[in-house]
Amino acid sequence: MSREAPAAVDLPRFSRWTFTWFSYYLRRFFGKNFTAVRTRAATAVPADAPVVVYTNHPSWWDPIHFMLVQRRLFPGRRMFGPVDAKALEKYGIFKKLGAFGVDLESRRGAVEFLRKGRAILAEPDAVLWITAQGRFTDVRERPVQLQPGLAHLAGSTPGLVVVPLVVEYPFWNEKHPEALSLVGRPVFVDDEPERSTAEWTEVLSRRMEEAQDELSGLATARDPAPFETLVGGRTGVGGVYDMGRRLGAWSRGKRFHAAHGEVPR
Repeated sequence: MSREAPAAVDLPRFSRWTFTWFSYYLRRFFGKNFTAVRTRAATAVPADAPVVVYTNHPSWWDPIHFMLVQRRLFPGRRMFGPVDAKALEKYGIFKKLGAFGVDLESRRGAVEFLRKGRAILAEPDAVLWITAQGRFTDVRERPVQLQPGLAHLAGSTPGLVVVPLVVEYPFWNEKHPEALSLVGRPVFVDDEPERSTAEWTEVLSRRMEEAQDELSGLATARDPAPFETLVGGRTGVGGVYDMGRRLGAWSRGKRFHAAHGEVPR
């Protein structure tokens, strides 16, 4: 399918060099703060389709977490996403990483989001990421409520694939939490092109809720086996506590393992 970006719309800047460098930094950063970063992506997305990934938003960690998942799911494609205009001024590096500022409180901001979004989706190597709830939201909140902008994009972009991706940060057996993500069942716009905005919002809300429920079940099981590990992080407690455990293992002639549980990597 041929897609041409509207000439009047300036695309956000995306520096591949900055994205690659920052992604390597994030691997170390997450490795210091999490036991592991893990994802479950059982469904493939067509390589030549325009793609929106829409997400929940439980934590400050989410935008940089999404960058690690982007590298796994869409290698070689550029990553774009709307950010609150005031917040973007505080974190200027994201201006080189596909972020574009929007006024979340005004009609003008909503119109600008749609203009930028449609232009991005016209690019064959672009992926648009949206925190579709529009605010920080606990992973247990039901029903899932989405802002209408995503549904407007779905109803006006032929060929679009809309992919739910959800995240959680549970504690399992270690001092540091897990960073978990799961790709839900994609929605193919061309399957039901006549849906209204309200119908799209309902369908997309249900898909996100399904994905959150599935991830919740996996998080509760505390088993990394269903996931792919993107980043291995820290185990054990550290300090005097782990020093005592280490000395105890040596005195018994055994190898010391910092992890508390038998969690495979």
